[in-house]
Amino acid sequence: MNKTVLITGVAGFLGSRLANWIQNNTSYNVIGIDNLSSGFIDNIPNKVKFYKLDLIHDNLSAIFEKHKPEIIYHFAAYAAEGLSPFMRRFNYQNNLIASVNLINCSIKYDVKRFIFASSMSVYGDKYTPPFHEDLQQCPIDPYGVAKFSVEQDLKIAYDQHNLKYTIIRPHNFYGCNQNIWDKYRNVLGIWMYQILNNKQPTIFGNGEQKRAFSYVDDSLIPFWNASQRDNCIGEIINLGGIKEYTINEACEILISITGKKIKPAYLEKRRETKYAWSTWEKSIKLLDFEHKINLEEGLTKMWYWAKKQPMRKRFFWEDYEIEKNLYKYWKIEK
Repeated sequence: MNKTVLITGVAGFLGSRLANWIQNNTSYNVIGIDNLSSGFIDNIPNKVKFYKLDLIHDNLSAIFEKHKPEIIYHFAAYAAEGLSPFMRRFNYQNNLIASVNLINCSIKYDVKRFIFASSMSVYGDKYTPPFHEDLQQCPIDPYGVAKFSVEQDLKIAYDQHNLKYTIIRPHNFYGCNQNIWDKYRNVLGIWMYQILNNKQPTIFGNGEQKRAFSYVDDSLIPFWNASQRDNCIGEIINLGGIKEYTINEACEILISITGKKIKPAYLEKRRETKYAWSTWEKSIKLLDFEHKINLEEGLTKMWYWAKKQPMRKRFFWEDYEIEKNLYKYWKIEK
């Protein structure tokens, strides 16, 4: 009998890509959970046993009892870091409470390995990059706080209940199946949506912020290795991003790929870490990470995919929990 992997956020970007890879390269069955709030059902590979469920409100026990998953990949989250100060309750429910509910079930049903996609946001702006895994977490927004809290909860779950976990901190992933219709997250996807709709790509501040970017397919084997290797148990591992770019440089590369005669529009500066990229040596040692696809090649692949996508309705946050100090550009369009 084949063993089973459970992926949360399976209709999303990373979840759907990993589900497809596991089905094509291993003997494991894949079951997936998603509430379809920001993922799309046509992203889910055909052979995945899919459950439309909400990790916050729905009872997960029946799935664990029926399928007995040995490995959990927890990717379900709402990763709008800049928006999180203005929808704090939503952020903590979706990124912390949902995770705790999943961790509880994993403990109760003796899951063998729990792989958590955390975030580089936990490092905050206290340190000079590249950020390495031994730095004390110091987030500057509620999204980073939620991710940090789940990391800490997993450590407790391991110490007290022997839930073997690995924390992966992805580094600005992009690629096919990304949600380009959400105006609050994934800068490369936002730009693609804007360019496809004959709008200027928008940049917060002066564009001299620096980031590294990682094509999602380079992460799939490392994510799988994280669940298979004992030397990854209890570890925190940065994943992706070996070359940093200014936001201006990344935008110029994308515009060149699209062939459009267009210039970026500069908007009000937002509160964010100006220089943020991570080390990658540990991911090479423990996960066999290889940075195969550079930014130009990866954006070309993603642009070709994006041009074939349906014109989905763009997501707007209609009722902010807090409007005090909300950026002007999020007030205009609703």
